[in-house]
Amino acid sequence: MKTREEYIESLKKLDLQVYLLGEKVDDPTGHPVIVPSLNSVAMTYELAQLPEYEDLMTATSNLTGEKINRFTHLHQSTDDLLKKVKMQRLLGQKTASCFQRCVGMDAANAVYSTTYECDKAHGTSYFENFKKYWERIQKEDLVVDGAMTDPKGDRGLSPSQQEDPDMYLRVVERRADGIVVRGSKAHQTGIVNSHEVIVMPTVAMRPEDKDYAVAFSLPADAPGIFMIYGRQSCDTRKLEPNADIDLGNKNFGGHEALMIFEDVFVPNERIFLNGETDFAGMLVERFASYHRQSYGGCKVGVGDVLIGATALAADYNGVPKASHIKDKLIEMNHLNESLYSCGIACSCEGCQMEAGNYYVDALLANVCKQNITRLPYEITRLAEDIAGGLMVTMPSQQDYDNEKLKPYIDKYLKGIADVSTEDRMRVLRLIENITLGTAAVGYRTESMHGAGSPQAQRVMIGRQANMEHKKELAKTIAGVKKKK
Repeated sequence: MKTREEYIESLKKLDLQVYLLGEKVDDPTGHPVIVPSLNSVAMTYELAQLPEYEDLMTATSNLTGEKINRFTHLHQSTDDLLKKVKMQRLLGQKTASCFQRCVGMDAANAVYSTTYECDKAHGTSYFENFKKYWERIQKEDLVVDGAMTDPKGDRGLSPSQQEDPDMYLRVVERRADGIVVRGSKAHQTGIVNSHEVIVMPTVAMRPEDKDYAVAFSLPADAPGIFMIYGRQSCDTRKLEPNADIDLGNKNFGGHEALMIFEDVFVPNERIFLNGETDFAGMLVERFASYHRQSYGGCKVGVGDVLIGATALAADYNGVPKASHIKDKLIEMNHLNESLYSCGIACSCEGCQMEAGNYYVDALLANVCKQNITRLPYEITRLAEDIAGGLMVTMPSQQDYDNEKLKPYIDKYLKGIADVSTEDRMRVLRLIENITLGTAAVGYRTESMHGAGSPQAQRVMIGRQANMEHKKELAKTIAGVKKKK
């Protein structure tokens, strides 16, 4: 397994094509806007080296029998599914942000079982392709991004009906040695910090959408791939001189990017789906369920930090014993643990797939994500309520560093006597960061739209709720007689 330092050095060797604020980035590992997100991924390597986290952060590979980072593991039991969620909560606590490796892990487990069943149905060799590929990922301990979301264009039209055929990533040429693809993947979490990318379709496909039913892997720096780094609220604070207090979370963060595939060649051994439209929907559904489970871990860990910061804000304001403050903090914990319970439940109820790896209970995973679209917003509201308006009206760090202004800020923004004004400002900026700043991308809007928007979960819940069975239960209890 790689160390933190080895991971960062391995990224430096890639020839990534990254654009940020209209300019080409020569070294993404050294750019001040990107570095906090790099640190978050690096934490997945750092914790895996520590004995106290070995049980959560590592696993034994079913492919090689070797010890591997759990982010490259193919789940072999419900215990693995549970440890995944616990690991994600831990990393959320350590970084208070998105640590970016979940998407690749979830993609791998979905591709593993789907390719196995596709090969059985079509006589293809995608499963062997993927096993050989993933064995290398495990041995080299690489970060793999999972790319599913297409720009989609007109949502009322299928992929093949779009006015611009590139609105969904597609095969534009099939050759004896591979395929050539063109298109884009949006909202790509962590792609700039990744060695590899697994590309998947984003919707179920019809036969006429054959060119869009494609899954494959590529190096993140493959010829023809480039990335446009996404904006985040307050992101340019990282570029300010001596940026520290105003960042809220100086060391960690997340990122997303628009990923462009400009006629990119994919060799045969890296192809995991190529025109089998009947398996596109299966792959989408399995990935989505795994990723909806993930949110019951990572968002909860960030929530732990936000709750802690909110409690500190109450302490520093001198009101920790106020009954309404205590009740609001209890409610924040209740909501956060409710989310965690969903992540745990869908893991405990998981089952083994034909390929041998384990899959979450899809109904409960969708219930988990449906709650994620709501409860972090209420946790955020309560945090802002307790923190007070100063969270968004404080003077800047530059003002605080000004010799003339600092005494006045220290005097008039003071809370309780034994806590410095600076410490009070730091805690309020952390709350701002998670609720409104750069980390709000991951904690708020991603909670709404990541792993599928709310209606996507409602569709799945409706499909899996087994209403006819429940009707029969009611008929039996009520004494409704069966029609002859």
